[in-house]
Amino acid sequence: MQIILDELTSPAVAQLLQQHLDDMYRTSPPESVHALDLTKLKAPDIKFWCAWQESQLLGCGALKLHAGNHGEIKSMRTDQLHRRKGVAAAMLQHIIKFAQDNNLVRLSLETGSQPFFIPAHQLYLRHGFQFCEPFADYQADPNSQFMTLSLNEGIQPA
Repeated sequence: MQIILDELTSPAVAQLLQQHLDDMYRTSPPESVHALDLTKLKAPDIKFWCAWQESQLLGCGALKLHAGNHGEIKSMRTDQLHRRKGVAAAMLQHIIKFAQDNNLVRLSLETGSQPFFIPAHQLYLRHGFQFCEPFADYQADPNSQFMTLSLNEGIQPA
């Protein structure tokens, strides 16, 4: 598996991100969907990576940079054919390492609270994230769960 910084130009990436958005709207009310579309992921404050094996797209993940050396994980998605193979864990470890290498002090994320999101919660908990209050511009929402990881407490990814 190779994880590379991506410019969001591949049709395979666009298709994977559309599947991600479709699932988010299928499992959460529209006002509770905070996933970014392809255009918004191209913003200058966002880094976007894809995991590839040869010419096959395995998954993706993004990091949005906030003020105060704070990063937000966005658009974590594994292609349906490659789930339960360690793709999401590898992508998360890559993002955590990038954050550490770039002197971020905290990583946070928003995910859903519905049963569909339990595997995501488990992944983040295994990597040292803890549930927290809303951050940045998020508001409390029964359809959202917020998680955070302090990067200067010596927590190492699983």
